[in-house]
Amino acid sequence: PPGANFAVLAGDTRLSSGYEILSRKQSKLFKLTSKCCIASSGSYNDVKQLRHVLEMRNKTYADRCGKEVTTPSMAHLLSRTLYSRRFFPYYAFNVLAGVDEENLGAVYSYDSVGTLQRYPYSAAGTAAEHMEPLLDNLVAEKTRQDKRETPLTLEECKELVKELFVTAGERDIYTGDAVEIAVITADGIETEFFELKKD
Repeated sequence: PPGANFAVLAGDTRLSSGYEILSRKQSKLFKLTSKCCIASSGSYNDVKQLRHVLEMRNKTYADRCGKEVTTPSMAHLLSRTLYSRRFFPYYAFNVLAGVDEENLGAVYSYDSVGTLQRYPYSAAGTAAEHMEPLLDNLVAEKTRQDKRETPLTLEECKELVKELFVTAGERDIYTGDAVEIAVITADGIETEFFELKKD
């Protein structure tokens, strides 16, 4: 939610190709810094290569500057990395989340050639079309008559994420098995798992 001092990032653990499930325990989240994490969907080979490039550039920056990359800087690094491959793009669709220098939650969404936008929430992958309308209604309250008086708490956000993945898992054959939830605050990143349907 806007103004929150945390960010929540989640991804299911099902890795599939066509109608075949390749793994039920494949994380789609990757920790970039102590305050920043990325979730990626698309071609697993491209996702893995992109993560490797980001990790290498992050380590180079840390070695040269003696500090880790901030979340907004990492967001722009990802954007430039994707744009550099615009003629033969990574088949990877990313959401980057973390806390910025003011310890406010930050969520960045990308297309395959690096166009980035900071949003209060985002979804990517095969289940995004099922999640975005719910997020519009429950977080942004774009279509609600009964608007909330207080912003969502961290616990409410985690419960909302679980409900989103349960809903998506009922409608999307590529979403399921478990959801990995990363809670990002100024103190670091904590992850937890929530079991989903296995079919």
